[in-house]
Amino acid sequence: MTYDGKLLAQARERLEQRKADNQAEHQRRLSRVYSSIPEIQYIDQKMRAQMTELVRLTIAKGANIKDRIDLIKEENLALQQRKAQLLASKGYSEDYLDDIYSCPVCKDTGNIGGHPCECLKKLYNMELTEEVGVLLKNGDESFENFRLDFYGTKPVPPNGVIPREAMSIVYECCKRFAESFPNVQSSLLLKGGTGLGKTYLSACVARVVAEKAYSVCYDTASTAMEAFEKRKFAKDQEEAEKAEEHVNRMLSCDLMILDDLGTELVTAVTVNALYTLINTRLIKGKPMIISTNLEPEELQKKYSPQIFSRINGEFVRLTFAGEDIRLIKKGLKNTL
Repeated sequence: MTYDGKLLAQARERLEQRKADNQAEHQRRLSRVYSSIPEIQYIDQKMRAQMTELVRLTIAKGANIKDRIDLIKEENLALQQRKAQLLASKGYSEDYLDDIYSCPVCKDTGNIGGHPCECLKKLYNMELTEEVGVLLKNGDESFENFRLDFYGTKPVPPNGVIPREAMSIVYECCKRFAESFPNVQSSLLLKGGTGLGKTYLSACVARVVAEKAYSVCYDTASTAMEAFEKRKFAKDQEEAEKAEEHVNRMLSCDLMILDDLGTELVTAVTVNALYTLINTRLIKGKPMIISTNLEPEELQKKYSPQIFSRINGEFVRLTFAGEDIRLIKKGLKNTL
């Protein structure tokens, strides 16, 4: 799995903040108890001194070291028992003064055996979800909430396609793609008119993939191509660096969602940028979802033969059917 460096850094910042909050709470508890039960402060000091002595004895050589170590351990156990009694006498739990960790597995380090701990993965997932927030517009974008009843049951000319049946297949393909990710064999091309649910189903996929802690990038075609242009032509260094970062994320993220292909201004620069994006990701074996209103012949005419060849050969085409759902929701269309 590829982690987005920027999002991973933000996740680590969240973890560090949790760690700092826990340490601050621990200090507040110590201050509260030490002021009300001074003997516990003495016990803690004594126990720290014992640990220092144990470390010294462990690396020392000489006679009777084992006896000395056993004695210190016995004294330490007695101090722990006395501390527990004092805490209980004031209504505190035995572990009230223990170090506080949000994740007891990694103790808030975020790593286990050189690999990200589950707690860090969850924080990373939170960053991912926020990152694709522009795609998750309503917050209800999920396969469970996708409604096939918005699609009609009557054949539609000229091919006699029944929208609900066609969309049932599209839905299952998108769901299977999301659930199988990253073990998918092809990218997806979502094709169809405005308001048929292409962006919604893209968001459903994005949510599932993000919940698995894989990096997802979403951009409209116009925004994505603009980033490539700025990377190449921006005179302002900061703007160029931001564009470079944007492009690198699109090229390296686990799943790239490119929305509304065909609405961008097509120039030699944007065609080259689109080819770079698609070809680089295909070479790296990184899936994409592209949505477009264009028919195959329009794609072939609008873009270079190399781009059309890769889209036509490497993407599974899912054709959306039906009426504009936004109009249906307003009661202006009848699907049945």
